[in-house]
Amino acid sequence: MGTVTIGVSIAVPEPHGSQLQERRAGFGDAAAHGIPTHVTLLPPTEVEEADLPAIEAHLSEVAAAGRPFPMRLSGTGTFRPLSPVVYVQVVEGAEACAWLQKQVRDASGPVARELNFPYHPHVTVAHGISEEAMDRAFEELADYEAEWPCDGFALYEQGADGVWRKLREFAFGGSVVPPQPGAPSGDTSLPAH
Repeated sequence: MGTVTIGVSIAVPEPHGSQLQERRAGFGDAAAHGIPTHVTLLPPTEVEEADLPAIEAHLSEVAAAGRPFPMRLSGTGTFRPLSPVVYVQVVEGAEACAWLQKQVRDASGPVARELNFPYHPHVTVAHGISEEAMDRAFEELADYEAEWPCDGFALYEQGADGVWRKLREFAFGGSVVPPQPGAPSGDTSLPAH
């Protein structure tokens, strides 16, 4: 066994995922079709293949502690000039994404790692292409809107061909709130809205 490159992310569901992937390809980003549209929780990370079962067990625990939350994308942003990236902004669900990525990378877990930049949840729509094409992506998607209920995340592996493939999905623990210390026992489910 050798090493593999993995990532953990929240997939942008259909039809939004394919729409943004096609737009990304249309801006000239050659990597677009090899990268499912997503919000990163763990950036590309090289691990020992033998560690995958422990990583999956860790991700199962993180997911079990998580709860579904609303995700909403709106408008564009950029990391330029620090990084050649244009993205669609996460305007609702960012705090939940930040909590999740911290749990995934926890120092006590099997994929503990530091980030090169502070965590900022986003959906990349252009990366490493001409400045003109990046400007076009920024302008053409400025009015972009999408929302969905986020109910989990997935583990991906990058193949030798550069394509990211889903290995496993992890659903959140559900809509039941764990018992709180000192709270009376009984029905702890969330109220219906």
